[in-house]
Amino acid sequence: MFTPYRTILSQPGAMAFSATGWFARLPISMVGLGLVLLVSSSTGSYALAGSVSAASVVASAVTAPFQARLVERRGQHVMLPILAGVNAATLGGLVVVVHAGIPTPVPQVLAAVVGASSPLVGSYVRARWTHRLEGRPELQTAFALEALLDEVVFMVGPPLVTVLATTVSPVAGLLTAMVAGLVGSLMLAAQRRTQPPVHAHRAGSGAKPALGWATLGPVVVACAGLGVLFGSAEVVVVAVASEAGHRSASGLLLAGWATGSMLSALITGAMRLRMPPMNRFRIGAAVMAATMLPLPFISELGVLGPVLFLAGFAISPTLVASMAVVQRTVPPSRLTEGMAWTTTGMAAGVAAGAAVAGQVIDAAGGRAGFYVPLAAGLLTALVAFVGRAPSRPDSAVATSTDDATELTGAH
Repeated sequence: MFTPYRTILSQPGAMAFSATGWFARLPISMVGLGLVLLVSSSTGSYALAGSVSAASVVASAVTAPFQARLVERRGQHVMLPILAGVNAATLGGLVVVVHAGIPTPVPQVLAAVVGASSPLVGSYVRARWTHRLEGRPELQTAFALEALLDEVVFMVGPPLVTVLATTVSPVAGLLTAMVAGLVGSLMLAAQRRTQPPVHAHRAGSGAKPALGWATLGPVVVACAGLGVLFGSAEVVVVAVASEAGHRSASGLLLAGWATGSMLSALITGAMRLRMPPMNRFRIGAAVMAATMLPLPFISELGVLGPVLFLAGFAISPTLVASMAVVQRTVPPSRLTEGMAWTTTGMAAGVAAGAAVAGQVIDAAGGRAGFYVPLAAGLLTALVAFVGRAPSRPDSAVATSTDDATELTGAH
């Protein structure tokens, strides 16, 4: 089972950049929940907590493609230290502002800067894998490995930030995330030998190769639906656990959800999948919607935990399939940008989901908030089924910008 993983990790530098990328990604599972815990404990308002978290995610969503474009043109070794430094400084300032009780809109403005400067580490690591394994079947295993590591991040991050926030200080979790993001990003930037080549677009060099929006667009919208599901569920779980008198259990519940996804990623990466990635994406989206159906009717945390764990098994196969669709759609010179658009969609969804769930919880209680991820799951499945499959055959991968332009030109 583990042979495919040993094969890809034996590639020169692969173990180092994958492990470093995991460490640098810890903040993605800590900052949002840490802000919810900090703001809600300081003000008692989940709506306000959702708005601060949403400001960060919306800014990240808006700026992600531009950040990816800069990184592709300047190189990860140039841009990652700049982004990480700005992000750490503004996150530290946000912690001070929230802890001091400075009112709106100052926390939201700082949160927006935090989001805009958050390095898209997952996309940058996947771009390194694609550069190393392009055209080889092992790339599927590499994507599954990164999905697995994403879920390990969500296993470790929520309990860690919850424990630190509830037992040490409301700001301790966010400060830990700040250090992890800064150190991890600097370490990844230092590994120049494995970064993909810089694709500087010069004036007069002709139009950039097309991204293939006929396929990429629906995938981005579907990823936005997944983001709504993830962002709303995170806030709802905190609220439900708090109403049950076990606020600290929220991190464990979310970690259980991520554990199910991690196990499914492990299985996915060990398999040689023959089904086209768009078909896998559609099936995964439908299963995710189905797993949300029982959640609004569960009141006991002892039941909610196992249900979330089982629901997690649908996450990684769906996300791995979405990355495979993008990789077979966009040209190699714009791969990071293409992945960033899916990140943009998901980030926008997370922001909307957190904000809407906060409003629903304040108005109708925690359990009612689960109708938000349920609706999001149904929307995701619908969009996935109407999306167009990539024109590039599953066995073919463009090896040059000209090839990629030809393959995506029909879009």
